[in-house]
Parts: sequence; structure tokens; C-alpha cells
Amino acid sequence: MRNGKYERLTVVVVGIGQMGCSHALAYHQNTGFKIIGLVSRSPPKKFPDELNQYPILLSFEEALLLKPNIISINTHTATHASYAIAAMEAGAHVFVEKPLAATVADAERVVETARRTNRKLVIAYILRHHPSWVEFINQARQVDPPFVMRMNLNQRSTGNAWDIHKRILQDVKNPVIDCGVHFIDFMLHISDSKPVQVRGMGLSLSDELSSDGQANYGHLQILFEDGSVGWYEAGWGPMMSETAYSVKDVMGPRGSVSIVVDDKERTAGNNGGSADIDSHTKTSRLRYCHCGGSVYA
Repeated sequence: MRNGKYERLTVVVVGIGQMGCSHALAYHQNTGFKIIGLVSRSPPKKFPDELNQYPILLSFEEALLLKPNIISINTHTATHASYAIAAMEAGAHVFVEKPLAATVADAERVVETARRTNRKLVIAYILRHHPSWVEFINQARQVDPPFVMRMNLNQRSTGNAWDIHKRILQDVKNPVIDCGVHFIDFMLHISDSKPVQVRGMGLSLSDELSSDGQANYGHLQILFEDGSVGWYEAGWGPMMSETAYSVKDVMGPRGSVSIVVDDKERTAGNNGGSADIDSHTKTSRLRYCHCGGSVYA
């Protein structure tokens, strides 16, 4: 605060692909922030007109030299940990896209740096703040433990979207690592119980992937201390099925709660089908069944 007025926080957005552009537009529209640079190693594609007024920086090092209050990191996973640590060491608070890092050890280094430098570290768990998803968790808790939690996010990606997914797999090896953090987080919130056993598997369904452990399909199972069980699956690529591509379902002794995707949103392609990322955050409707019937909301 200066002269009785709050100063705008300066921010540099690093990586201006799909998620980076979304966050940059949010900063652009929020009067509490002032964008002072956008980092892109190559000319941005489909760049929003609103962002053309901001300088394009070619390296992360240039971003650090500007000494922003906040650095927003929206690059590929392999750089998340190193960029976050460097940003906090330079005095900036950090917003970083999920997952925080590709390994547990790197994630712990980032958290240690945040504590040591007393910088804020915010990870992009956007669904925690989505009103419909908050309601989904609240209703799921009403069916009582032990819970059966079934969740997936499969995407029939082709063309440029498949190219992006193949690039991500070079870092995370399996889509469960990239996408699963959201839904495992939900399982932890719903059950409020400690995981005691975790199992997983992966499978490559494409000869376009390298042989160093990359798998474009993954399945994860979790057993919780209170007896609850959960599974999550994720798949990317042109071979993925459009059937049951988005399942968000919780069962307990007193009933079940599900996120229902309307039939009109199941159209194949990018207009509500599995390839449409926006369709995976929409709830459409919540279906409640409390051992006596169903109610839609």
C-alpha cells in the first residue's frame, strides 16, 4: 500500500500456450495485477488480441531480471520445479501449473524453498474453487464412508492436441501423473482418510511413443485407511474411446453422487466430446441417489 492505495502486483507469465494464455487473460482482466512480460520461446499461436500490448520475453532469465512480484509458470512439467525454485530465490511469489514437479523429490525441494524464502507457492488446483465441484464434494460426503470413488479423464486427441500430449508424455511418462493430481486430490478431500495402498499400471497404445516407459493409458487404484477405495484412469490419443470418457462417481452406504454429462455434450470432436478440455471441468448436472431415488440438480 502506498499513499493509502493498494499497488497492483506485477506479474510475468511464463509459457503462453493454452493454460498460460488463460492465466494471462485472468491477470489482464483483474485490476489487482499488472502484467509486465510474457515469456515465450517461439511466436505464440492463436494469441488473444488483449495480450498483444505486453512485451514478449524470450527466456525465463529475462523474466527474473524484471523483478516481478509474481511469476506464473505454465511451461512443460520438466521445468516446473527448477523455474519455481529460481523464481522464489529471486524474491517472487509463484503460481505454478499442476503437477508441481515430475518427481516427489523435486516437489519436496520446491516446498522447502517456499518455506525457507517465505514466498507464497500456489499450485493450479482450479477445481477446488469451482462452485459445482465444491458442491460435488459436499454431497459425496453425505453418503458416508467407506466410499467407492470412480473417476476418469480420457481424451481422444488428434492432430495438434495429440502432438501436445506426446510432448507432455516425454516429461511425465503417463497421463495419470499429469491429470490424476486433480482427482486424487478430490478422493482425499471426500474420504478425509490416509491412503494405505496404491497400485498402478500403464500401457502404450501407440508406436509413436518412445520405448523409455512412456504410456498413453494409465490406471491407478487406492485403498484408504477407513476402507474406502478409489480408482482413476486417464488416456490420450486418437484411439481413445468416446464411451464413458468422463466418469465422476462416488458411492457410499447411504447412496451415490455423480457428475452427469448431458447427451448433447457427448458429441465427438471438439464440441463437447472427450477432446474438449472444457467439457472435463463442466458438471452439467449432479445426480444424487440417497437409497430411495434420484434427484437432479
